[in-house]
Amino acid sequence: MSLGVDRVCVIIARTRHKMVQIELDEAVKRGAKFIELRLDFFAKAIDFKRLLPHRKCPWVATLRRHVDGGRYKGTEDERKVILRQAIVSGFDWVDLETDVADEIKRFRNVKRIVSYHNFNETPDELEGIYEQMTKQDADVLKVVTMAQHPSDCMRVLDLLKGAKKPTVGHCMGEIGVPSRILSLRYGAPFMYAAFNKERGITPGLPSYEEVKRYFYVHDINAKTKVYGVLGDPVAHSFSPALHNLMFRQTGINAVYLPFRVPRGELAESLEAFNNVPVSGYSVTIPHKEPAAGLAVTSDERVRETGAANTLVRRADGFHAFNTDYEAALEGLRRNMPVEEGHRKEIKGTGAMILGAGGAARAVAHALHRAGANPIWVAGRTAIKAEKLATEVHGKAVEWAARHNFDPGILVNCTPVGMHPNLDDSPVHAGFLKPGMVVFDTIYNPEQTLLIKEARARGCPVVTGVEMFVRQAAMQFELFTGQKADIEAMREILRRALSPVTYKDEEEEEEKEEKEERED
Repeated sequence: MSLGVDRVCVIIARTRHKMVQIELDEAVKRGAKFIELRLDFFAKAIDFKRLLPHRKCPWVATLRRHVDGGRYKGTEDERKVILRQAIVSGFDWVDLETDVADEIKRFRNVKRIVSYHNFNETPDELEGIYEQMTKQDADVLKVVTMAQHPSDCMRVLDLLKGAKKPTVGHCMGEIGVPSRILSLRYGAPFMYAAFNKERGITPGLPSYEEVKRYFYVHDINAKTKVYGVLGDPVAHSFSPALHNLMFRQTGINAVYLPFRVPRGELAESLEAFNNVPVSGYSVTIPHKEPAAGLAVTSDERVRETGAANTLVRRADGFHAFNTDYEAALEGLRRNMPVEEGHRKEIKGTGAMILGAGGAARAVAHALHRAGANPIWVAGRTAIKAEKLATEVHGKAVEWAARHNFDPGILVNCTPVGMHPNLDDSPVHAGFLKPGMVVFDTIYNPEQTLLIKEARARGCPVVTGVEMFVRQAAMQFELFTGQKADIEAMREILRRALSPVTYKDEEEEEEKEEKEERED
């Protein structure tokens, strides 16, 4: 049954009629073709006559109770009256909770979403709840729960596989983010996105701009391959933007998603998503070392460093790779200072590495292989720093003593200075000397305080963008078998990092593409 609606339902939730009217018009200008109005957000009595002249696409009326994650403060009887008013006033759809749907009868051609929300968990009896919902008078069923573990996402998605009625289903929270996009692959007629993400509508809800700009949800189907980034935290990652745009440019039917996996839960999470299946993962903090141990086979760099930043699914299981290693080495080689007309060698140059995690392991082993000497490893966790220093025949130094040395190369592999902590730097500015090569593996922001201070003191710098793009290009080739265009990837990442800078340019490109299609 065709529902005649777009694949993204854009949620508008404001307290004032005037702001709702503005966002309704702006949402349509930006491409919205299906809109949910969260009536429970209104601070005053809802005036439907003020709103309806702005209806330029199908609307859903939703008036959510506190127990279901909403903001409605009146009585339940009053709420039902308002819902009936919305139905008869001209809304195309209405969202009714499963426990009240039978009390509010169908009216003319207004379509009905019968929904279940659980903001605490994904209950054991979920399948039974859904089975009862299938017996209700609904055009679409909606099941939304809170994800406490990736396996919760799969339970909700499994409901969609053999759905008796069109069903929208996903999990909330950061762990649940992949399920929102994956639901379309599993047959959901549409997903939800916020017009204004800052309104705090529901945990893990993406913005319409993100969905439209990076995930290309209208192209997702049952044959779409799935890739993603594993980490915790992972919301800050620009890997989805980069890889999805590369898939788009190369015509590959694939989607790349952020998978938040808490520390210590990697093995269980990989197992949970085996049923999708996920064809490959980028791996970031804190899972690079555990990932190396879970693969059936590993490349030389993984065996050397004990850390993997890439997992690729093959017939016998996941194969592990480390693309950080070569990416870091290449970035450093290209930015070593020039002396007497020749670029200085890494060999024989002293290097200090800040941090002892997965990225630090790749950088330390790469520098050791390139002949850097001596190598100092400064980490907050003494045991990890000692272990890594021993592996690369270097010396572990206490974090508090990191300023007592004079390296020719400084590499920051800690999160100090990462968004949103933009005023932090892992070293004092006075530690930086002209000619010292300063490499910050953080890419968001590209111009960290460390990079800014290093430039100001005459240091050659390597930014995290350089390393990130190079390692991602190698991952893209491992995932797809296709050579990546590094320059295109660099431009994609910089656009993603600074969307405002490119906004006017992109709007002009979209306008030109539209005119070409019309011609």
